[in-house]
Amino acid sequence: MRAQSSATTATAITVPAPREHRSLGTGLAALGVIAFSLTFPSTAWGLESFGPWSLVAARSVLAALVAGGFLLILRVPLPERRHLPGLAVVAAGVVLGFPLLTTLALRTSSTAHAAVVVGLLPLTTAVVSALRMGHRPSRRFWAAALAGAAAVLAFTVGQSGGALTAADVYLFAALLVCAAGYTEGGRLAGIMPGWQVIGWALVLCLPLTAAGAVLALAYEPVHLTWHGVTGLVWVAMVSQFLGLVVWYRGMAAVGIPRASQLQLAQPLLTLVWSALLLGEHLTAAAPLTAVAVLVCIAVTQRS
Repeated sequence: MRAQSSATTATAITVPAPREHRSLGTGLAALGVIAFSLTFPSTAWGLESFGPWSLVAARSVLAALVAGGFLLILRVPLPERRHLPGLAVVAAGVVLGFPLLTTLALRTSSTAHAAVVVGLLPLTTAVVSALRMGHRPSRRFWAAALAGAAAVLAFTVGQSGGALTAADVYLFAALLVCAAGYTEGGRLAGIMPGWQVIGWALVLCLPLTAAGAVLALAYEPVHLTWHGVTGLVWVAMVSQFLGLVVWYRGMAAVGIPRASQLQLAQPLLTLVWSALLLGEHLTAAAPLTAVAVLVCIAVTQRS
């Protein structure tokens, strides 16, 4: 009966034309970028109430409980064994590695300086994707990607006064593990729905993150504030789950290299949020960099 109902539903759905499919995928990926652009300011808020280890563990546990609830309610079958290595890479890179490394960096780094990570992430993701999946973007694509990354790097480093800090070790490590997680997540999103990719990655990590939350909360002091709780809720519900749902779906629709270039706009959005929410100062270079980045995005989307 269920199979017949599913078949009837499937035949009633109109498959979008390729151009419509790409437009929808680009829009979903853009929503993911907007969600991610608030991650660093929200993390800074969360650190007002929680220690770095407590914040990372708590956000993963909350996101896993929500994702697990959806998986149970919808009776989603367990992933096939052949998909487990890819899900492990997603979990290591997106659920554990990137949140922990960037949170540790934000203890001593401003959000403007940390934005260099996401400024270089599109290029790194495209490189990892090319090595992992055999993608061969055009020379114009690579030239535009390099130009966009260079513009964002120059802007974010200029925002921090041009100085490199100890937090850069965490930031560049986060860059590599996140690119690997994005690549594997984008690949798996072509096989299963994107929300299931991040959902299963979160659930796989739940035993580890739950134990980590208990230990961290026992040793790190907690001082609950409105900012701290709001920051935790955002990074758990949006950055860790909902944002990745639309992001992986967008990558599956338009391809990993093209979708990754939309993230060139993420550092600028992060800097805007940092100025509005954290009171960080922005220089006059922001509009010029924004124009340069948008041009690069336009070129990569047409390459």
